[in-house]
Amino acid sequence: MPISVTTPRGLQRLAAPLRALVQQVLKSEARRVGEIAVVLDDDDLLRQINCDWRGIDRATDVISFAYDEREPDAATRAVRGDLLVSMDRVFEQATRFKVTPGRELARLVVHGALHLCGHDHMKAGERKLMRAREEAAVKRAATAARALDAVLAPPKRKPAARPAAKPARRAAPKRAKASATPRRRAR
Repeated sequence: MPISVTTPRGLQRLAAPLRALVQQVLKSEARRVGEIAVVLDDDDLLRQINCDWRGIDRATDVISFAYDEREPDAATRAVRGDLLVSMDRVFEQATRFKVTPGRELARLVVHGALHLCGHDHMKAGERKLMRAREEAAVKRAATAARALDAVLAPPKRKPAARPAAKPARRAAPKRAKASATPRRRAR
């Protein structure tokens, strides 16, 4: 399988929509899919990788490693590489940006896939181009974001069962009051 997905326990159902999302981004960039590994993990792993590979000792939301980016024909080769996403950042940023976790995960995967295609955002011109491509890809990814949300959303709690309504009690027919003095019989 060209796109492998590694997820935290319980989130395996994210694999299919993530594969589809990466394929969609590569197709929009007119690139072929090669061996791509998508890894969803936590801040600790991404902090360690960020420190080891970039010399930045802090967690980050997404890191991509394109295998062939330095080759002269990289733009014509099938895209191969690793894309790592911090699920801690997904949930924190979803809250901060007031979006669903699925939409934020989709945005980060789109961003990482664009990096695998050779896009960067170190210079102002690159940043503008990458942001435009990212926004367009995220708009096209609405279906994938909904599929991701279906997995990431907390289970909906069933409303507490309300006790069955008690049947209305019929008023008993009024009885004549018993009087303290006995009634006399008519003779």
